Amino acid sequence: MRDFSSEVFYKTARSGGKGGQNVNKVETMAEANWLVPTSAFFTEEEKELILVKLQNRINKEGYLIVKSSESRSQLDNKQIALKKMLELVNKSIIVPKKRKPSKIPKAVKEKRLDNKRRDSEKKKNRKKDW
Repeated sequence: MRDFSSEVFYKTARSGGKGGQNVNKVETMAEANWLVPTSAFFTEEEKELILVKLQNRINKEGYLIVKSSESRSQLDNKQIALKKMLELVNKSIIVPKKRKPSKIPKAVKEKRLDNKRRDSEKKKNRKKDW
């Protein structure tokens, strides 16, 4: 798991939800921003994967944005947002293995053909000869 947290910067805002008066006067919501195309931690191929797989979370300027307002603490929300971002990016650079189609055994093919042959014979025997 790569840690590119040195390239991430944060914005804060007032968050909604529980907290009473604290919500109205303290900026506890944290928004983690990371500029994907200029990152020094990933290769060009990995950046392309990130841009494609996370395209719904990346804005026109190329910033990946993750918000958190789960906690009443700004520091906790920054850590939560960073953790979410790290997980998202590290999952997106994993390339799934290609599926190799399995070969159908000869015995299975022959059994299927034999069954078809038998069914065909049954149907032929049902016909009346005029």
